[in-house]
Amino acid sequence: MIAIIDYGMGNLRSVQKALEKVGHAATITADPALLATARRVILPGVGASADALAAVRRQGLEGPIKEAIAAGKPFLGICLGLQMLFDVSYEDGEHQGLGVLPGKVVRFQLPRTLKVPHMGWNRIRLAGSPPLYAGIDEGEHFYFVHSYYVVPQDASIVATRTDYGAEFCSSVWRDNLYATQFHPEKSQSAGLRLLKNFAELPMKPPK
Repeated sequence: MIAIIDYGMGNLRSVQKALEKVGHAATITADPALLATARRVILPGVGASADALAAVRRQGLEGPIKEAIAAGKPFLGICLGLQMLFDVSYEDGEHQGLGVLPGKVVRFQLPRTLKVPHMGWNRIRLAGSPPLYAGIDEGEHFYFVHSYYVVPQDASIVATRTDYGAEFCSSVWRDNLYATQFHPEKSQSAGLRLLKNFAELPMKPPK
């Protein structure tokens, strides 16, 4: 079973429908017991970091999120679900993230010719051979909507990079943990391939 975490923010049904389209059922849930029994877990998200982090903690989901990752389950963060995994976000102040990955979340500082938020289709460049991108071409387009991006402390976890005024990390990979700044559920055939790859990833041994 694939569990999609419902903390009140995110394109939950869109992610669920995209997974169904590639032949994999998923359950939308905020129940820690269901997250504990799920084989794979997805943390989606749209909106503001502070609100999302507060909602995750208010619903008692911080522990289950970290436990799912530590258990070796394939875990996918999407957009805000990527940003929340880091130590700190500087969106409208300073907010403590979940601290799963070392690094920070910062706002684009761009020339006036480029708009913030970064919205629309953009290319990815692969860093290494992340299993999540099997069968996806170098330079493939994915759909982005964001004003902030992650700056990992450890460059080795960067899975893809994207240019928007300057190069930024557009997805990460560490062991069983994957997370994307773009929205695979909105990225047509390439996004569907990525979600299918995720749904078929093998389990990793617990840490």
